[in-house]
Amino acid sequence: MKKIGLLSDTHSYLHPLVKKHFVGVDEIWHAGDLGNLATADALEAMGKPFRAVFGNIDGADLRSRYPETLRFTLEGVEVLMTHIGGYPGKYAPAIRPVLQQHPPKLFICGHSHILKVMPDPKLGLLHINPGACGLQGWHKVKTLLCFILDNGIIKDLEVIELPKT
Repeated sequence: MKKIGLLSDTHSYLHPLVKKHFVGVDEIWHAGDLGNLATADALEAMGKPFRAVFGNIDGADLRSRYPETLRFTLEGVEVLMTHIGGYPGKYAPAIRPVLQQHPPKLFICGHSHILKVMPDPKLGLLHINPGACGLQGWHKVKTLLCFILDNGIIKDLEVIELPKT
């Protein structure tokens, strides 16, 4: 069993409460648009395994450190994470064939700044977009997620709303 802390679209800003909310997680995942190396370094310094993909605003420094797409299996759950992914019924053109040819159990993306957790019964996967927790963008509420992966099951999803700072 692993507890995951998931965030996206920090855009060079790490809310001071992220560390508090992620203290009990086993891994931290970031779905792109970190913004700068300082944000990535601060997340990595939390002492948990850290997985991230680069986003469309991320420069060469972050693109050389993190991949555009990350596929892995943890606790019996195959995960595919990218920044620009769309959502069930409206997947981004670049990721659509990947999802159709080899769908994961959990598909994670960011980019839209819109929190979404949606099953895709056609592909048999769960889509998660944690929304955005940075200062830039049109979102009104900063969000991040925690959930558990346990023996092939995704469970106990918690949405965390961060206060304005």
